[in-house]
Amino acid sequence: MNNASSNILRFLLVLLAQIFVFRYTHLFGCVGIYIYLLALLMLPFEIPRWIQYLIAFATGFIIDMFNVTYGINASSCMLMMFVRPYLVVALNGRKTDDIVDKPLPGVKDFRWLLAYTVILVFIQQFAAVMLETFSFHHFWKTILVILGNTILTSTVILCCEYLFIPVKKRN
Repeated sequence: MNNASSNILRFLLVLLAQIFVFRYTHLFGCVGIYIYLLALLMLPFEIPRWIQYLIAFATGFIIDMFNVTYGINASSCMLMMFVRPYLVVALNGRKTDDIVDKPLPGVKDFRWLLAYTVILVFIQQFAAVMLETFSFHHFWKTILVILGNTILTSTVILCCEYLFIPVKKRN
């Protein structure tokens, strides 16, 4: 299977898992798993930014349609994809034009993947939860929900990456 078809298949599987399984999974009634972010996090860096934004918007919009959240996931996914190239530059220490690697196990080490995943998931969750609550009335509960979502989602995403993606060692 070539790279494009494997990315499309992964995208569809993760989206269906989010819609039909993880949408109903909540820990303590407020912390959820947002596995659909895996498809966005694993997009190759060489895809043009406007296509990344289009994919992020479409993904968030589909999730919004099923969750009836009216653009919250679409906007937070767009923000995550906007920050992504700047974070990659900060983690790699060079321009994104020079980067041809993919954010996959075996290509990147665990510490890099951990930082990449946790920071981007935190940004997305912060935007989504703050847009959803749109208030500082229960500030500490909101922060706990953001941190809980980030930790749980990042853990599941990293486990999925290491369990289901074959690790290719660099030469």
